[in-house]
This record gives sequence, C-alpha cells and structure tokens, in this order.
Amino acid sequence: MKLKILSAALGIALSATVMSASAQKSYTSGTVTISTSMRGMDIQMKEYFTPDSMATTFSAGPANIKLLTDANYKSFVVLVDVSAFNIKKAAVYTPDEIDQVMSSFPTFTYAPTTETKQISGFNCKKVVATDNKTKKSYDIWVTNDITLPASASSRYYAGAGGVPIQYTSFQKGQDGNLVESSLTVTSITDEKAPKGTFAIPGDFDKISKDDLDAMSRGGQ
Repeated sequence: MKLKILSAALGIALSATVMSASAQKSYTSGTVTISTSMRGMDIQMKEYFTPDSMATTFSAGPANIKLLTDANYKSFVVLVDVSAFNIKKAAVYTPDEIDQVMSSFPTFTYAPTTETKQISGFNCKKVVATDNKTKKSYDIWVTNDITLPASASSRYYAGAGGVPIQYTSFQKGQDGNLVESSLTVTSITDEKAPKGTFAIPGDFDKISKDDLDAMSRGGQ
C-alpha cells in the first residue's frame, strides 16, 4: 500500500511542537490542538504533554499516527496503525537519527514587531523569523498568555519570545529540500492524555527508521 502522505505528516509533526514562554496561565500537563494541511488534506493534530513526555496524534489518509518523545528529544518513536491493512508498526529512532532530523531544521534570528492580533482566542504578537542559512523570513505569531512545560517545548522556535500560535513548519522532502507547511494552534487545554498514551502497545511490531522510510515511499 502507498502511504506517501506519511512522509510529509511525520516531518510536520516533528517540527510542530510548541515552546514555553513567560505568561499568565501555566500548564503542567494538557493538550494542544493544531490545524494544518498535507497534500491538500486538512489535518488536525493533538499533542498530549506531561512534564517529561509528549505524544502527537493525527490521521493521514488511512493511517493513524502517533509520535512519542521525551522533553529532551533523547527518544523518538513513530507508531503507525493502518487497521484496513492490519499494519501496526512502531519505528524507534536511534540517537544519531534523532540528531540528523533535528539538525535538518532551520535556525532563526528573531525580530519582534509591534503588530498584534487575536488567534484562536490568544493575544498574539508578530515576530519575524529569519533563517540563518537561507536568509528567508517568516512571520511567526506568538502569545504570552500561557506557559508550557519543557516537554511541550521545541528548540525549533527557541528565542521567538512566546508560545507560537501561527507559524511555519518544515520537513525534509525526498529530494533533500525543505518543504514548508503552515500550522495554527486552535486550542490549549488541561485535558489529560488517555491512559497508555505514552507507551508502545504490545501488539505493535518494532521497526527501524529505514523501514518506516520505505513505508512512506510506498512499501508495506
């Protein structure tokens, strides 16, 4: 079966994690809901977080996907569940593979602006993020209405000056170039993760990142 949307989904999800900031409401655990699109499909992602773990869940075509990581990105697991094809796989990344993924993301220099607006009920301000490699600039809308724990933090937009609410994410395409996607946080709540969210279920077969890449290219 072909799961070509899987490759785009994984890159977006890995780079979509939000970051902590100084603000009014402090969350220690809860749920972040994010809207985006992949290959013309509207996607809603949910990120469940505790002080030391995070799980991102979403559907991409026929696949239900969950990404598990710890606060320091020392572990990373991708769970792929395609019930129609009796596929239940858990791809466990090695430390080197995690470093390679993280190093492929841009690094930014930030310039705050005076522009403000409300997004999803959050008071946001615009920050211009400039990629230090390509010098391309992006408008990032951040809020100081809330704080989040380290597990829900991302080095991706560290230094933006707030929790990103509307921003651009990136994933490495099969040609080696970065593919951009727009994401919007639609809500952040105290909703706790369902029991077992942060564990690998016993009926999932563990595979390697290379096996997962083969699936995303159209293998089984």
